[in-house]
Amino acid sequence: MTDNHDQDTHCGFVAIVGRPNVGKSTLMNHLLGKKLSITSRRPQTTRERIVGVKTEGKHQIVFLDTPGVYASSQSEMDRCLQKTALKTIGMVDLIVFVVECDRFKPADEWIAEQIKKSGFPVLLVINKIDKMDKKEDLLPFIEAMKSRIDVVDIVPVSALKSIQLDTLLEALKSRLPSHPFCFPSDQLTDRSDVFVMAETVREKVFRILGQELPYAAAVSIDKVDEVKKRLDIYATIWVEKESQKPIVIGQQGSRIKKIGTQARTDLESYLDTHVNLQLWVKVKRGWTQDPASLRQFGISGSDD
Repeated sequence: MTDNHDQDTHCGFVAIVGRPNVGKSTLMNHLLGKKLSITSRRPQTTRERIVGVKTEGKHQIVFLDTPGVYASSQSEMDRCLQKTALKTIGMVDLIVFVVECDRFKPADEWIAEQIKKSGFPVLLVINKIDKMDKKEDLLPFIEAMKSRIDVVDIVPVSALKSIQLDTLLEALKSRLPSHPFCFPSDQLTDRSDVFVMAETVREKVFRILGQELPYAAAVSIDKVDEVKKRLDIYATIWVEKESQKPIVIGQQGSRIKKIGTQARTDLESYLDTHVNLQLWVKVKRGWTQDPASLRQFGISGSDD
């Protein structure tokens, strides 16, 4: 049940799609004005469909941030991520297709073909315009995109620098159908706090370890206790091999301490309370190829 049934309201579902590392999660976070989707330079940072709700006046945009889409899938996890992204394309009112400025790779071409098959309207977002050496190169790139993709609009932005995001929001609002709000106007996401806790820790693992640890790391929340005005959160970082444990822990526990400190800071901001975060590292061999393990970590490619 939502808190707004005004017939003058406009509400719609908007999928944010694109290849890995084009800035989809950063874009959604900055549009929402609050960090919800985790970000890093690593591919496969986003593993599930993340719902973010932006309500302004009589407009509510329900963003669906999707995993980066590959033209080919190597592992069981790759296949699950692709399945999640492609399913999302088929259940929205509008698709926001994110590409990098002056870069249209074969992977982008493949995604464009999948989007075309969906039949839904597409708004093209050209991201990272702040990185362009010559701003005059933007117009030829926009013209090239018009000839390649059938879109309702093209908006160049820098998600990271919040450039042109107001223009993008207005373009999205103008294309929302007349519909009652799907969520209460003060709701940010349909995801639980426990989900955000696990994702926040996983982000810090990726950011701090960089290329030293393969993407085969997952996080589970084992227990959350409320103690007076503090939350005690107990979490496990899962890796695939015994040799990866010391990489995560670091010399004399230096890395896991850094992971915990940075995650705690973000969680205190998100949860608006003091947090005590306890981390462990455990091994689950071959979990990226095991459907049961993938489901345990919330990666199934299903709609559940």
